[in-house]
Amino acid sequence: MSREPATFPSSRLLDGVDAEARARAGRVLAGTQVIELAAGQPHFRAAFRSTALFVVEDGFVVVRATSSPLERTIVTFEAGPGAVVLPPGPEELLTALGNARLTAISPHTSSELLSIPGVAQRIVEQLTFALRHRQEALANLAPTHHIERVRRKLLQLARAHGRVVSGGIRIDFPISHALLAETIGSSRETVTRAIDELQRQGFVDRAGSTYRLLVAPGTVFALGDDEA
Repeated sequence: MSREPATFPSSRLLDGVDAEARARAGRVLAGTQVIELAAGQPHFRAAFRSTALFVVEDGFVVVRATSSPLERTIVTFEAGPGAVVLPPGPEELLTALGNARLTAISPHTSSELLSIPGVAQRIVEQLTFALRHRQEALANLAPTHHIERVRRKLLQLARAHGRVVSGGIRIDFPISHALLAETIGSSRETVTRAIDELQRQGFVDRAGSTYRLLVAPGTVFALGDDEA
């Protein structure tokens, strides 16, 4: 992990914010730390004690919970560009999937940003999304059949990180069978069998770590709107 001061012309946090609010926020964010995370390296709470929240500028990150380095971990949150992420808790760690770039926002900077109406709304929207995403992830654990857990998780990832392509929705979030297993509290072998079955059913097509759901986009995103 490397840190560097930033002359901050913009941030993904400010996407969709009006010009006046963007200018005010740009001045607040000037000099804010930008953190470069190398792929796969774990980062713990102690490294971020002065950070109130992160904004993912580029790449993808996951937050993992574990009570011991030797025990199985579970992914509690995954995020892509533009997302707001809280620092890892006492039994959590932050990891980048591929190289990632994050803006670390201090409590003081956070308070200043929240005083700017348009930016405050944007932060609340992103935190609301994060809360809804976590609630949905917990609901995905309700089914006892692992194939249904995998199906639900893929639909969730499609809503959060999907792109409409020919024949369905491509999930841009890079996810292996092992990582998918961490998101549903299962084993990699069980997930592999579930993916094989979902492929036979014509629900998903997989190429490496890229998934394409062979479903009508309207049904996936309409489901997300209903849940909201």
